[in-house]
Amino acid sequence: MSLNEQYTNLREFTDHQFERFGSRLAYRCMGQAMLYSELDRHATHLARYFEHELGLKAGDRIVIQLPNLIQYPLAMCAAVRLGLVIVNTNPQYTPREMLHQFTDSGAKAIVILNDLLPQLEQIKAKTDIEQVIVTGAADFIQPVAPDNNYHWLMNALEKGESLAEYTPGNATRDDIAVLQYTGGTTGVSKGAVLSHGNLLANAGQMAERLQARCETSEGVFVCPLPLYHIYAFTVNMIGLFGMGEANLLIPNPRDMDSFVNAIKAVPFKGIAGINTLFVGLCQHPGFKDVDFSNLKVTLSGGAALTQSAAHMWEEVTGCPVTEGYGLSETSPVVTFNLFGEEELGTVGKPLTETQVAAWDENNQPLPTGEVGELVVKGPQVMKGYWQRQDETDKAMINGWFKTGDMGMVQQNGNVKIVDRLKDMIIVSGFNVFPNEVEDVLSEHPSVMEAAVVGQPDEKSGEAVKAYVTLSESVSEEVLRDYCREHLTNYKVPKTIIVLDELPKSTVGKILRRELRKSE
Repeated sequence: MSLNEQYTNLREFTDHQFERFGSRLAYRCMGQAMLYSELDRHATHLARYFEHELGLKAGDRIVIQLPNLIQYPLAMCAAVRLGLVIVNTNPQYTPREMLHQFTDSGAKAIVILNDLLPQLEQIKAKTDIEQVIVTGAADFIQPVAPDNNYHWLMNALEKGESLAEYTPGNATRDDIAVLQYTGGTTGVSKGAVLSHGNLLANAGQMAERLQARCETSEGVFVCPLPLYHIYAFTVNMIGLFGMGEANLLIPNPRDMDSFVNAIKAVPFKGIAGINTLFVGLCQHPGFKDVDFSNLKVTLSGGAALTQSAAHMWEEVTGCPVTEGYGLSETSPVVTFNLFGEEELGTVGKPLTETQVAAWDENNQPLPTGEVGELVVKGPQVMKGYWQRQDETDKAMINGWFKTGDMGMVQQNGNVKIVDRLKDMIIVSGFNVFPNEVEDVLSEHPSVMEAAVVGQPDEKSGEAVKAYVTLSESVSEEVLRDYCREHLTNYKVPKTIIVLDELPKSTVGKILRRELRKSE
């Protein structure tokens, strides 16, 4: 029986795991450790406070704007107990980005890091947010002194202990659990409406693939990807939670020294990451000294995995990278390589009850092996975009979600992503997909990372322009010659620019749009 059928909502799901795994470790972070039973107790007290002191009720939207701290799953568990709708928000957002997300969602409350209060104060009066719950990063070690203008998390937990029981939310599988805002790469950020059923289905689909692999090894699962991102939210915070696994939360994965020290301190069996993260860790001098003897699972998603990164990771750790594919709108995972049968360069097979096809520009299915826009159907596909029926109608056709990604379904059933539809470069009428050129450049021993965009060209309409970061000096001509060996002529970059670093999102995804803007 799938999680989607076993539980009606996330409250039932979390309550059951607390019963099953009470004595097990749930989270580690910054030297702190919390058992499932402790998280259960704190979430109960916070849910009481939310209801009786803040007046929150089922269906109300609550923003969680925190980095990877134990307070994140605590706020999430308290929210689902009441049937609140979670609005996941990036802590690095500017006030303008915060304002859009808060007003669009109609959020009434926010759980926020104390360092972010100045940004909130700039825009709070323009939102419907009435209740502000504040926490400091080290609250469970050394609480920050509270400011009486706000509700402080540690005070809320203390007061919640003596409050009356909360009213359990009775959400159905079709009710909204999360508003997950897309990155806004194609315009204004939109809220993907993810139901309790969507998230339970996807967590169950992933657990089905992960279960056997995780049971064979001791240790924690490293979580460097932010919990506000749908990848870590579903895989780490819901999927692994349902398996009774422990997560080691990394608050700032860009601080590689602290990151490496954190994973040196505990045995770990798995890590979910992204291409740039694998490259960064492998190039850190202390990473090779880490004990990888328990490592059985390395998950990659969020951006294309380059072959050079995959080879480097396996060489250093002894563990192959297993790549998958997903989107905010699909809760997120759509496909995943089978463990032990990884086909590098593909994102594996669709999860249980999931269909993937390639369509042409007229929304007609293409034969197996032909490249088109990938479309997805399954229990994890969102209900639509929040208050954007026009965008929903564009993206959803007869239950199929149009991903905006170009790819194909191979004869063996594995799905291959070619690139984002909007990132495709057209050179003299020929399609060039940046991923392919980036993969070739990344294979050169002097290149650490590469990003490719189109630039206007009088003769060909567009030409290929590459940006690279280097581990050692190499000429533009040498790199272009290397590309000529591996790519047909029109795909070879006309221009190659060396940068100290490439622009990246907070998750570590390289932002081609920023490079296009710099033209």
